[in-house]
Amino acid sequence: MIPWLQLDSAKTPGGGQELRLKRRGGKFSIMLGANELMNSRLSGSEEALAKLSCQRIAGRRNPSILIGGLGMGFTLRAALAELGDDVQVTVAELVPAVVIWARGPMAELFGGCLDDPRVSIREADVGQLIRSQALAWDAILLDVDNGPEGIVYKGNDALYSGGGLNSARAALKPGGVLAVWSQGPDAGFTRRLKQASFTVEEIKTRANGKRGARHVIWLASKA
Repeated sequence: MIPWLQLDSAKTPGGGQELRLKRRGGKFSIMLGANELMNSRLSGSEEALAKLSCQRIAGRRNPSILIGGLGMGFTLRAALAELGDDVQVTVAELVPAVVIWARGPMAELFGGCLDDPRVSIREADVGQLIRSQALAWDAILLDVDNGPEGIVYKGNDALYSGGGLNSARAALKPGGVLAVWSQGPDAGFTRRLKQASFTVEEIKTRANGKRGARHVIWLASKA
């Protein structure tokens, strides 16, 4: 079997932990310690995050979408495929090295989508972007960390707190949707979404089509 080759590494914000980009043949993996955060063979649930969200805002003119977390671009590419030429997609990525990897060793995975005129990449905390504008977004898609129980960056916890959810609701346009990816279920997070006055749907999906790990997507709609 071909061994995994480490291509690069980068510290998470605050320098607390190390992300490692690895490659084996045509496959990529991003690791945090012994935890695999993402793998280029497993894109199903991240694509579902985009598709389900875009279905909720279909028909809107000039929609604005904010994606938290660039990763391997699965969510971004799926959103661009679902929506028309009038969409504007902003991607917030907290770790600059991930953007460098996307334009460098993983460029083939991204298929040029970072240069799509509909796309803007911000090397920033998605929470700051959410708090910076009210009524700005038709959809906010969070594929940040491992979901509400983060392991990469403790600062991400604020996104999933009651205050963070209230900020997300304020940042959405009427009828907008907050979509959240998670490695697994979290009853406390579902409760917090409802307490923030969202209408909540919890969807289970697979990491790779009908196979792979079971992940969770919350679709929280603003009335």
